[in-house]
Amino acid sequence: MCGATGEVRLDDRVPDVAAVSAMVAVMAPRGPDGAGVWSQGRVALGHRRLKIIDLTEHGAQPMVDSDLGLTIAWNGCIYNYKQLREELKSHGYRFFSTSDSEVLIKAYHRWGDDFVSRLKGMFAFAIVECDSGRVLLGRDRLGIKPLYLTQDSNRIRFASTLPALLAGGGVDTRIDPVALHHYMTFHSVVPAPLTILRGVRKVPPASLIAIEPDGRTTTKTYWTPDFSRQADRSDWSERDWEDAVLASLRTAVERRLVADVPVGCLLSGGVDSSLIVGLLAEAGQHGLATFSIGFESVGDVQGDEFQYSNIVAERFDTDHHQIRIGTDRMLPALDGAIGAMSEPMVSHDCVAFYLLSQEVAKHVKVVQSGQGADEVFAGYHWYPPMGSPAAASVEGAVAEYRGAFFDRDAASVGAMLGPGKHAPGDPSGLFVSEHFTRAGAETGIDRALRLDTMVMLVDDPVKRVDNMTMAWGLEGRVPFLDHELVELAATCPPELKIAHEGKGVLKQAARQVIPSEVIDRPKGYFPVPALTHLQGPYLDLVRDALYAPIAKERGLFAAEAVDALLADPNGRLTPLRGNELWQIGLLELWLQRHGVTGPAA
Repeated sequence: MCGATGEVRLDDRVPDVAAVSAMVAVMAPRGPDGAGVWSQGRVALGHRRLKIIDLTEHGAQPMVDSDLGLTIAWNGCIYNYKQLREELKSHGYRFFSTSDSEVLIKAYHRWGDDFVSRLKGMFAFAIVECDSGRVLLGRDRLGIKPLYLTQDSNRIRFASTLPALLAGGGVDTRIDPVALHHYMTFHSVVPAPLTILRGVRKVPPASLIAIEPDGRTTTKTYWTPDFSRQADRSDWSERDWEDAVLASLRTAVERRLVADVPVGCLLSGGVDSSLIVGLLAEAGQHGLATFSIGFESVGDVQGDEFQYSNIVAERFDTDHHQIRIGTDRMLPALDGAIGAMSEPMVSHDCVAFYLLSQEVAKHVKVVQSGQGADEVFAGYHWYPPMGSPAAASVEGAVAEYRGAFFDRDAASVGAMLGPGKHAPGDPSGLFVSEHFTRAGAETGIDRALRLDTMVMLVDDPVKRVDNMTMAWGLEGRVPFLDHELVELAATCPPELKIAHEGKGVLKQAARQVIPSEVIDRPKGYFPVPALTHLQGPYLDLVRDALYAPIAKERGLFAAEAVDALLADPNGRLTPLRGNELWQIGLLELWLQRHGVTGPAA
């Protein structure tokens, strides 16, 4: 829910409330139900509200607790807020609302910075101690909710979206060369704290940033999952693991029903979303609103998977909505989807999610979604090779992962980029190597799963869900990223996860709940045929962006490389079958859409 923003002065001036208000205005789609700005001393906060819990004005933000001297603006949902509320009441706290926002304030007052360890949910918050001026920023364990920062010697600003920070002004919009290398190499993933812009950083998942009264800032990581085997589970059978996974997922799904409005479910027809629907039905959600999307077929590319979603909808008697998208809606939606991106995201799924969210938001304000299962339970094709003898060492694991996941090597990046735009060395290779060498993951598969869960998942599928749903005031909840489920899955033997062509332990557990036809089907994706191959107006859009005067002035890409890709627009694919032309075109489209007109370096 919602969008939060603010400014903390590091000098003796008062915050720029007009800039905070401008940032709030940009986030109106995230929170169509209300807006607020608060300022005191060196801090100003702003907020857009999507009413999910406590629909009265008592739940409005920024929320001020005058008795405790605390103010909060935040985005997310605390699924165990009722339990925490009762515990806090037992300590003498009195509540003026029924919101989870007030629970956060009082939990911070009671337990200090460590209060985050008690939270079950998704969140990105700013809590202000009104008397001292101390500000604590925090982000949930899996980075489900975003939080961006920009800082100079005089002030720190933060917001739920990067475009909001741009609206506040004063941002260094030069391209970060290391982030650009990641974008071109690491399948368009730019790991935190970097973003594609030099002047904007993002709070890493599972992190707290304290801005002290004297201006000092400290960053603390408060949670790290352990991807090694646990002695107390060494005698578990396959069925033990399946039962434990199913029980944990059942709890995660039930937690995400907490709301004062109806909760629906996105139903693609794959194992992950189908299992969520089945567990929701088990939890007593009769007449559950479910939603599937389909596009017009192009050539031999099928545009929908309704045959599978229909099986699940009929089995569990859901209130099912088939949303059919005509080709005429695709091109206008592409501009809207790029506008909704806080960072450039090349996945065609973005447009599908954008259009799906537009339609779903007409029916419900909250949906559960199946994102995250592939990263948590090893559903992708590059995981099994990570278990080979060649990947047993860190060096071998890095080489295997690079071969499967990286779009290019350093030399190819250099050939693609314009003069002076290439970061020295191989930042992406170094990043993966450093991540793989950390303690707590002893096999190649465990190292890859940890990296993908903590980095790739956060800055690709999870960010996609947040950006595209919130563009329409729709809250997406992801039970597969319940941190207790992630902790359990991390300790599961890799061979159980890669079995049955990936997600083995999850598929076997799912057989207790959903039809086998859905489990044994070929792996599917959001089908967007019109974007599978660049042609017609989509190719024209990319060509115009790359040949625009601002693009040539920016000089991100070598002119001869751009010409070669445009001459054969569908001839160059990455190892993960991404279109190289779309990748560079999308970056330039994003920069232009968000008004980034400054020099590239």
